[in-house]
Amino acid sequence: MSGQDLLCLQNMVAVTFHKARRALHQIANLLSVLGLLLLVSIFLYGIFYYLYMPPTIFSAPVHYYYRSDCDATEEAVLCSFPTANITFLKSGRDQVVMLAYGQPYRISLELEMPESPVNKQLGMFMIKMSCYTKGGEIVSSAARSAMLHYRSNLLQTLRTLFFSPLLMTGISEQKQLIEVELFSDYKSTAHQPLSGAVIEIHSKRVQIYSAQFRIHAYFTGIGYVLYNFPMTCAVIGVAINFALLLVIVLLSYPQFIWQGLWHLENLSDSYVTVKMGDNIHFQQKKEEAQKRLELVSSVRTSHAKLI
Repeated sequence: MSGQDLLCLQNMVAVTFHKARRALHQIANLLSVLGLLLLVSIFLYGIFYYLYMPPTIFSAPVHYYYRSDCDATEEAVLCSFPTANITFLKSGRDQVVMLAYGQPYRISLELEMPESPVNKQLGMFMIKMSCYTKGGEIVSSAARSAMLHYRSNLLQTLRTLFFSPLLMTGISEQKQLIEVELFSDYKSTAHQPLSGAVIEIHSKRVQIYSAQFRIHAYFTGIGYVLYNFPMTCAVIGVAINFALLLVIVLLSYPQFIWQGLWHLENLSDSYVTVKMGDNIHFQQKKEEAQKRLELVSSVRTSHAKLI
């Protein structure tokens, strides 16, 4: 392979390497822009979700109290109805639950009750709830009935036999979780914000392991979709924001982007052309020097033969 072929091969390798490096720079810049647009899309969707969706849930344990200073002659009879006071204030001042005005909420009570003979014989019992403001004014009240779910003696025996390993180890218990809906569409008002609620169970024989008070936001329309399908809505919302931002970028800066790329391409081509010209010029000088050396050596050989 001659020196000219080697020079052409070297120039081709240099041009290919320079174009590959330029392509990698362009890909890195493109990925950086797309990553920035994705972060902005997620941030915009987060702001929309935070501003549009009201507080969705509040949960607090319910601790009942009752009188125990009477002379109860009947077994398993309390001296008064179990009553619990749930406050929405922290340290008596700060509001813990901020219900959005006009937003319907579902208020429920979960009772964890043992399947004891007393509860089975109890039948139906009433649960009353009264909501009050910071000044102690009762603004709304509701009463609902509840009872244990019926299970026959045969079904109870089969369940006990089937779950006997778990029952003996204490992993499982013979109990039922009863959920009582007290309000289905409660709406708070601006001039009467809630500060607490009083829950009273109208039974002196009821037995309860624990209780939980819950407030769920009842959504309709877009709020219902956002609350029940959060991940799907997040993906769709971020994709829409990303597409809109990408269109805005492509419509706002096409001339600047293409001019910058054209300028970089011209500079790169000029650099490669100058580099190739320098290499060719150097090769020509080298060949001329070799010819001169060959001419001088031939002259010297001819002069020596004449002598």
